[in-house]
Amino acid sequence: MGILTDQPGDDVADIFTDTGSGASGANQKWPQKIWLVRHGQSAGNVARDAAEAARLHLIDIADRDMDVPLSELGERQAQALANWFEALEPDQRPTVVLYSPYVRARETANAVIGRIGRDDLLTTVMDERLREKEFGILDRLTPLGIHDKYPELAEQRQHVGKFYFRPPGGESWCDVILRLRSALDTIVREYRGERVLIVGHQVIVNCLRYLLERMDEETILAIDREADVPNCGITEYRFDPTLGKRGKLALVQANFVAPLEDTGTPVTDQPDMPAAPKS
Repeated sequence: MGILTDQPGDDVADIFTDTGSGASGANQKWPQKIWLVRHGQSAGNVARDAAEAARLHLIDIADRDMDVPLSELGERQAQALANWFEALEPDQRPTVVLYSPYVRARETANAVIGRIGRDDLLTTVMDERLREKEFGILDRLTPLGIHDKYPELAEQRQHVGKFYFRPPGGESWCDVILRLRSALDTIVREYRGERVLIVGHQVIVNCLRYLLERMDEETILAIDREADVPNCGITEYRFDPTLGKRGKLALVQANFVAPLEDTGTPVTDQPDMPAAPKS
């Protein structure tokens, strides 16, 4: 189990500074639980795989990235995820569901909301800060297409690294992290003591882990290189009042896919489109 602890000398944002006088009740800063979930497999994931297998430069999908729905398998994955949350004891289920406005994330979140019951939730919120990383002019290009059409950008990305690289019209991981700091500020202000499910995208899961576990660039990129975040995989944090002076969030599990495996639903972990080779 990982423990989210302060690192001496860190210039940590205000949301990570405990201001209450105790670790429980009204003075508890954090939600009781946070689950981070990547959406189910999307039609874009499938199209990306087909384009790369055929060594094409462009991913053949007509929809805007934000309008790409779940694939048939992605719908099954979302239902398996919903079944798992429904099977939890009522006092262990999410009380708050936050999700990206992108269709594939909305469909995944709605599967869970429909199964556990909207009336049993404190709130459900579609939050644009949880959207996919914006790819700018690289949108819909395969790695081969990026190298062929924009070789200077491919070289720059290789030199700078994906954490800091910002394609024209798009975002770097740092840009995503900046908006997620704002989202966490809202979460600790409005949902302390609640059980919060966040449904987003691969980069959202990784960047929230970067913030919640107070990683550095090297650590989060090592995790990213090790494996892609599984579709409908669950990363869970639990508030532990015994940690630190006022209690802290502790990592319980990362990329947990038993809800899929237990129902015989195939596990997939294709990168979101587009993407260059991992670095």
